[in-house]
Amino acid sequence: MVNTSEGIVVSTRVRLARNLEGFPFPSHLKDEKQAKEIIRLISSGLSKLSEFRLQYMDTVSDEQAVCLMENHLISPKLIKNKRYSAALINGEENVSIMINEEDHLREQCIVKGLDLKLAYETMSEIDNHISKSMKFAFDEQLGFLTACPTNLGTGLRASVMQFLPALTMNGLMPKLIRSVSRLGLTVRGMYGEGSDAEGFLYQISNEVTLGVTEDEILQQVGDVVKKVCALEESERRNLMRCDRSLDIQDECMRAYGVLTNCAKVSTTEFVKLISKVKLGACLGYVKLTDVSEIDRLMVKLRPTNINAAAQRNLTPLERDIYRARCAAATLKKLSAHGE
Repeated sequence: MVNTSEGIVVSTRVRLARNLEGFPFPSHLKDEKQAKEIIRLISSGLSKLSEFRLQYMDTVSDEQAVCLMENHLISPKLIKNKRYSAALINGEENVSIMINEEDHLREQCIVKGLDLKLAYETMSEIDNHISKSMKFAFDEQLGFLTACPTNLGTGLRASVMQFLPALTMNGLMPKLIRSVSRLGLTVRGMYGEGSDAEGFLYQISNEVTLGVTEDEILQQVGDVVKKVCALEESERRNLMRCDRSLDIQDECMRAYGVLTNCAKVSTTEFVKLISKVKLGACLGYVKLTDVSEIDRLMVKLRPTNINAAAQRNLTPLERDIYRARCAAATLKKLSAHGE
């Protein structure tokens, strides 16, 4: 029996929004000296945690900034506010602290798979460390004060990235999104608010932060994600039994064939093909030793990450050639022991 639940949950992210008492929110920062002082205070508050490196966004090139965003280390909003913002990133690049984004601090931790507890405990420990050296804006009734009212209270956003091809292909995502919304959660694309669901990837996260505890948020998000996993698993079985099953198998195997033999491939085409390869692996049509490697490949072969690997700005054609070669080599390696 094929394990259809494999490869549904990609990663878990926990984000905390915080502001410093006595400073205006970033949207009202007009004084560059004041913005730099906030960066200094926060970075000095983490000085004992030596694994963090500080990057002033106004010294980072546009290419480097997009690379950080594609690796989910910073947000598009931080890039737009480059003059006043910075980021602290740990060595493992699974924890980042954005400074002067929408709030003074956006602290986030990303872990592989479904592990809300680990992500929250990791971030909470760092948050407690920061709070020892500076005072957060806090109200006894409203909780942590944030620039956007939707983050008031705990300031906690817990999100889980899920690969949902069967629900998408069977036309059930609109209904799922409505159902999740009624529970006080939201469904967004790969890069959060305003982004598209590329490669069947969706983020499910809480919308309510006020009047609930951190544990309640984590529990609710976890429960909903598990139910979505069960629905996706059921729809994958339906895909294997439906009249289109042979066509779906053919699409997945053709996608594998193209990516292991093409001379060049664009980002858009690659995302479409690699998501079909992953679906094929989950359904047992394509034999791969590690399905999760596909998730890393989707990020690794983004344009700016390719340039970073090559250590120079490649032309679009050069990137397409590099992407094709890397995808083919990785997939052949993953299938070497499965054939």
